[in-house]
Amino acid sequence: MSKTNSSDELKKLVLEKYDQIGKNASDKSKTSGCCGDESSGLNSIDYEVFAEDYTTLQGYQLDADLGLGCGLPTEFAQIKEGNTVVDLGSGAGNDCFVARQLTGDSGRVIGVDFSPSMVAKARENVKKLGFTNIEFFQGDIEDLPLPDQTADVVVSNCVLNLVPDKQKAFGETYRVLKNGGHFSISDVVVEGDLPADIRKSAEMYAGCVSGAIELENYLSIVRKSGFKNLTLQKKREIVLPDSILEQFLSPSNIVQLKESGAGIYSITLYAEK
Repeated sequence: MSKTNSSDELKKLVLEKYDQIGKNASDKSKTSGCCGDESSGLNSIDYEVFAEDYTTLQGYQLDADLGLGCGLPTEFAQIKEGNTVVDLGSGAGNDCFVARQLTGDSGRVIGVDFSPSMVAKARENVKKLGFTNIEFFQGDIEDLPLPDQTADVVVSNCVLNLVPDKQKAFGETYRVLKNGGHFSISDVVVEGDLPADIRKSAEMYAGCVSGAIELENYLSIVRKSGFKNLTLQKKREIVLPDSILEQFLSPSNIVQLKESGAGIYSITLYAEK
């Protein structure tokens, strides 16, 4: 399979997965977050392994929280009143509504998501809330439907790891940021030699693991995109339960993995243009 075809197939897989979650968003019992969704039939990971608690943040909206994140990027994003904030992979609008609380009425928040059903759900949520300074667009993070120098701040939550061409994605992030702007992105990375069966499984790609790359490679891509003053704002190990590992590894391989020092991490990274 060529790289182009492989990327297209991965995008299709992710789109189908997240579009189904968006369609089921009105029924909380059917969604299991970024790494699992009962309706898909996939043996994937319970989202609580990855997700962090939003409920104490000002601006939080329950209907917009589908448990799809792996961090709290808005908490670290230094968003100021009047800022324009772009959220990459905005889902049902969770981070956008928290960001809007920080920008106030004088700011602007723009969400971009690959999934039509997610965009529809987010627009439904913003209509119910009556906000006039939040917009949602369907689009590809590798080719954002936004003009150059749109944003003061870019945020994203557990999305870039799902993008096949991360160099393009960070190039687009750089393009839409204003000079002097910055991003705060939460994402999933790996360190050490993760077994190929875990890295490459379709179930985990449509979830949160297989699209993840080595932390140093991730940082290298960000630097190559032109960003400076990189700061690792938070790093948290994600421990996969044995019930998940047993689907992909033998008991002896599970022991080897745990002794190898290899790990999966949620990071929140800050960088400036």
